[in-house]
Amino acid sequence: MRTNKVEMLTTGQIYHVYSRTIAKFEIFHNECDYLRMRRMIGYYRYQHRAISFSKFNRAANDTERNKEILDAHKKIVKIIAYCFMPTHIHLILKQVADNGISNFMNNILNSYTRYFNTKHNRKGPLWESRFKKVLVENDEQLLHLTRYIHLNPTTACLVENLCEWEPSSYREYIAFDKDTEKICEYSDLFQMCPKIYRDFVADRISYQRELAKIKSLIFDVDDE
Repeated sequence: MRTNKVEMLTTGQIYHVYSRTIAKFEIFHNECDYLRMRRMIGYYRYQHRAISFSKFNRAANDTERNKEILDAHKKIVKIIAYCFMPTHIHLILKQVADNGISNFMNNILNSYTRYFNTKHNRKGPLWESRFKKVLVENDEQLLHLTRYIHLNPTTACLVENLCEWEPSSYREYIAFDKDTEKICEYSDLFQMCPKIYRDFVADRISYQRELAKIKSLIFDVDDE
């Protein structure tokens, strides 16, 4: 009997992880939906959480208390960058515990599915099969990858100014919301001040849009 072998990801390595919805179904309709996913990734990066997600979410304004409770537990992944789009999500994750990325992704995808289905009185899956992942091999690749995923909203012409797209770690990278809790950890991977990073990303806005147009004309597929 033939079985499907699940590829084991390497602890200590960094991966670009993404998942797309079935038939390009839009699952983020408003700020509340995007915020729900952001809170999920902040919560499920920990192992053996002391409080349930529902309690964590209800006490979202008490960020210091929630952080104190969760920080007492071991992380299974470190979040380096993220961007949520209407039909797909991008994450750059470092696996810091065995099976960390698989457990993390299964938790957030299943949890959001339950939330969305309950909210809209529907049944069935939201996401295309298993999440996809690509190994990040060096720091230079990582830096360019953060730019690539942060540019997704302008590439898709959803906004002109990246600061307008809140469900993304871009605003965290450029210190746009200084009082907002930060969930990304990248200071040990590359050093770039907010102004330089802003210029670094802006330098490729037009290029990435043109590249996406060419790709869609040739392959008739969406840019991931």
